[in-house]
Amino acid sequence: MSYFNFFPKVNYKFGDETTPDVITNLSLYSSVVDELRENVSFYFDYTVPEFERPDQTSFKLYGTSDYYWTFYMLNDHIRERGWALTNRELVEKIRADYPDTVVTTKTSLTDRFKVGQTITGNITGVSATIKHRNLDLGQLVITNITGTFQDGETVSSTNTSGVVETIIVDSSSLEYLAAHHYENADKEYVDIDPSVGPGALLTEITYEDRYIAFNEELKDIRIIKPDLISQVVRAFREAMRS
Repeated sequence: MSYFNFFPKVNYKFGDETTPDVITNLSLYSSVVDELRENVSFYFDYTVPEFERPDQTSFKLYGTSDYYWTFYMLNDHIRERGWALTNRELVEKIRADYPDTVVTTKTSLTDRFKVGQTITGNITGVSATIKHRNLDLGQLVITNITGTFQDGETVSSTNTSGVVETIIVDSSSLEYLAAHHYENADKEYVDIDPSVGPGALLTEITYEDRYIAFNEELKDIRIIKPDLISQVVRAFREAMRS
C-alpha cells in the first residue's frame, strides 16, 4: 500500500523474541490532511458513483491510483466505517447481519418468553427458538423457524419451571425488515409503548432503512482538489520523515 511507503522503520521485538524485527512504524500519524478540513479552498465535495473503488476514484481525479488514502484521511466517516458498498454488496450484508425473523407483540414480555425457549403457534403449529428480546419494541428475534406465524395467532411456550406462557402475535417479518426504532417528523428517535404500538404519527425505521441511509452517507466525501494534491502529499511525506 503506497500510503505506508513513507513511514519510517523501527526495530521491534514480538513476544519473547530476543532478536528485533524491522517493521514499519504504524503508530505515526500526521495532521497535515486534518488541517485542511476547515480550509474549503483545498477540497471539493464528491459523490462516489456506484461500483467505483477508492483506487479508481484516485485515478479518475489525479491520474494515479496512489492517492486513494487521502480520501480516508480527509473523511472521518469512511475512515471509521469503510468505503460505500454497491447495492448488491449492501443487500448481502444486510441479510447476513440480520438473517432471522422478528415477532412483534403487544403482550408484555417482561416476565415471559425468555431467550432459549421454544415457541409454538396454536393455529399454524409453527415453532421457533427465541434468540433475542427487545422489550422496548415488544419484539422477539427468533431462529430455527419452521414456517410463518399468523397475525393475531396465540403463541405458547413452556418455561424452565414447566409453566405454559402465551402471547398474541401482532405481526411478524424478516429481521432486516423489522423496526429498529421509530422517528417523529423531525427525524428524532421516539420511545413507544409496545402494548399500544407506534401510532400513525411516527415513522418506522427498519434495519434495512438504517443500512441504506448509512451507506448513502458514505458516498458523500470531500476530495482534495487535483491542482493541490501534489502539494498536500508532499507535505504529508515530509511530516512522516521528520
